Amino acid sequence: MTKSILLTGTLFLYAFCVCGQSALTDSTHRVGEVIILGADMTQKDVVPAQVLTGEELRSLNSLSVADALRYFSGVQLKDYGGVGGLKTVNIRSMGTNHMGVYYNGIELGNAQNGQVDLGKYSLENISSIRLYNGQKSDIFQSAREFGSAGSIYLETRRPAFDDGRDTHLRATLKGGSFDLVNPSLYIEHKISSSISMSADAEWVNSSGKYKFRYRRVTPSGQLAYDTTAVRQNGDIDAMRLEAGLYGLSRGAKWNVQVYHYSSERGVPGAIVNNVWRRGERLWDRNSFVQTQWQKAVSSLLSLKINGKYAYDYTRYVNNDDKLIHVDNIYKQKEIYLSAAALLNITDWLKMSAAYDIQHNRLSEYMCVHRTTHWLSAAASLDLPAHLRIQLSCLGTIVDEEKRSRDQAPLKSKFTTGAFASWQAARPFSLRAFAKRSYRMPTFNDLYYTDMGNAYLKPETATQYDGGLTLHIDSRHGFLEAFHLSADAYLNNVTDKIIAYPKGQQFRWTMLNLGRVRITGIDAQMAFLFRLPAGISLTTKVQYTYQDAIDITDKADNYYRDQIPYIPWNSGSAIVMAAWQGWRLNYSFIYTGERYNQQENIRYNYTQPWYTSDLSLQKDIALHRCRLRFSVEINNLFSQDYDVVLNYPMPKRNYRAGIVVEL
Repeated sequence: MTKSILLTGTLFLYAFCVCGQSALTDSTHRVGEVIILGADMTQKDVVPAQVLTGEELRSLNSLSVADALRYFSGVQLKDYGGVGGLKTVNIRSMGTNHMGVYYNGIELGNAQNGQVDLGKYSLENISSIRLYNGQKSDIFQSAREFGSAGSIYLETRRPAFDDGRDTHLRATLKGGSFDLVNPSLYIEHKISSSISMSADAEWVNSSGKYKFRYRRVTPSGQLAYDTTAVRQNGDIDAMRLEAGLYGLSRGAKWNVQVYHYSSERGVPGAIVNNVWRRGERLWDRNSFVQTQWQKAVSSLLSLKINGKYAYDYTRYVNNDDKLIHVDNIYKQKEIYLSAAALLNITDWLKMSAAYDIQHNRLSEYMCVHRTTHWLSAAASLDLPAHLRIQLSCLGTIVDEEKRSRDQAPLKSKFTTGAFASWQAARPFSLRAFAKRSYRMPTFNDLYYTDMGNAYLKPETATQYDGGLTLHIDSRHGFLEAFHLSADAYLNNVTDKIIAYPKGQQFRWTMLNLGRVRITGIDAQMAFLFRLPAGISLTTKVQYTYQDAIDITDKADNYYRDQIPYIPWNSGSAIVMAAWQGWRLNYSFIYTGERYNQQENIRYNYTQPWYTSDLSLQKDIALHRCRLRFSVEINNLFSQDYDVVLNYPMPKRNYRAGIVVEL
């Protein structure tokens, strides 16, 4: 730890020395201001994305990708608290396993439990985050991208040299509450006119100790517990290393990326009946190398090839003296290859085809092999009267092998999707889609000790969506731009995979039992104002209504009850003001009432929560560099709340940072 702090200090000392060596010129490299109001709607987008990019992304009080995703409508975040707490998201109440997360165009996988911990992915090197419902509108994509009910695309910063120099460097140092120390370093270099490289390193260290209030009231209204305590065993020590090589060769665009993340963290556990559990530890090592190649062979044909090898190591230890001692190690390997072709048949008709294959192996006490094949075909039509249509179909075959007598049968599935948009008038457009998707049972669902069921069927989701967009650019008056987007949707989930008790305590089995119907509305509205004295003001408001009910069996006590942790009402608001290098940002997040168990009774009721965050930033231009200073106040009004029951979140906390760009 001491060496890391000394290294960080040396880098900043070097950066400041360089800043004072020569005068600033107009060619100094800087990241331009980009603000996206609401959805990204281009001529090729049939269903637009929700987007965070540019200054809007850098201005949020967020350390990780999961923090930033809270500002998208239709997203539910499960946050177990603190810097190192597990953070997962799902879209429109369909569950985390139905969502694909893509890192520079290739999916992040986890065949063991199907969940991607987005808290591991820092915003330091992320240039844009895009959220699609249904699927990405571009049909020139890998086959597996057609399989998700919703997708999140994370794009990292790519080398850019428009200032005459061939090397750029950015150093960042953040610190704050919970003993947080978070330095990072990014460098990019132009090797030749057609090849460039980048390297990125980041360290996060925190004790994770924060004050919280634990208060519980009995169903009769009597006070059971009311305690203020300090969260223990929430520490984290994590390192992220990335490197990329980017090039152009004979008309082909290619890149190779290497990623490594390692961490040790405490798992503070749930607080139940005023009892603290803090005997759990978790070690992670996640590494992958991936490559992409794309070329327009002719005006008619374009090709794209993706490849990836990933290795994940997880060690989980439970030393709690009141529980059974656990020391498990999981090792997972993944090999993935994809080939896609795009045919530009006419100006109004394009067709694509893709084939993907992926092999997963989970070893140690389980040795499971899963080979998955995806084969897709899609068409895009640009018809008269500004009507655009996309059709897609996907076939999937899953073959598994396990060293036991329980062998999973061969699974296959065929799904389709249809998407349409119509530019009714210049600022106004309509859209709709229908899609069928599914998620395969995870290794844990199938084989976990005393729980697995090797004969589980895939969980299937059918989505229907209709929406409208209104976007106005104005060059007169103080209102420069206005954006309004709204969608109404219906999702039906069948063969929902649930855990069901089978007689003895702590012994459960996995069954295909549930059916869930989800109806909802997503809405976003944004304004961009240009005020006197050079002040720019951006506001964004997002709202989600969801009615997600269990319709499995009329005999159930919870029939037609709201499913756990899904609020009926939720939303967010962002206000950003900029003036002469100063930026003041305010963000607000609200999650309404919900229930933490299947039965919607008073005992399971979970109160609404809301938070307000405030940050101030200042950009300063020196001789050869730019500096950015920032201070943040999170949970401004020190609200006591749980995102997940019995996992209390931090009260008011602070961060400060400095960025040096050369």
